[in-house]
Amino acid sequence: MIGIDTNVLVRYIAQDDATQSARATRLLEQECSAAMPGFIGLVVLLELVWVSETCYAASRTEIAEMVRRILSIRQLVVEEAETAWKALRLFESSKADFADCLIERMAAAAGCTVVMTFDKAAAKAGMTLLV
Repeated sequence: MIGIDTNVLVRYIAQDDATQSARATRLLEQECSAAMPGFIGLVVLLELVWVSETCYAASRTEIAEMVRRILSIRQLVVEEAETAWKALRLFESSKADFADCLIERMAAAAGCTVVMTFDKAAAKAGMTLLV
């Protein structure tokens, strides 16, 4: 497996730097394969979402499509992909941000019966508001 850093994914998705974007595209589309997949950690996925929102002003719809695309690329292995898919579905059906959805789904996967938060939007996505 080949570990993939956030900046490589950003260049692949954004295609905003001719040299780096070409290198990222070659890596992900030609060098990564079913036999030698690229590995995307959950931290990398979260960083990609954060960069896309803050630096590229990506909308919720664009974020959802980007995460779906990453999860669907056959030559990539996403850490805890099933949990990431569940977080994506929660993100699409709530007003919580993707990080909160992933936190909630990861906690559920770990056996937590409740996830406490001060974030009202996150509470509407399955967490419990701490009052």
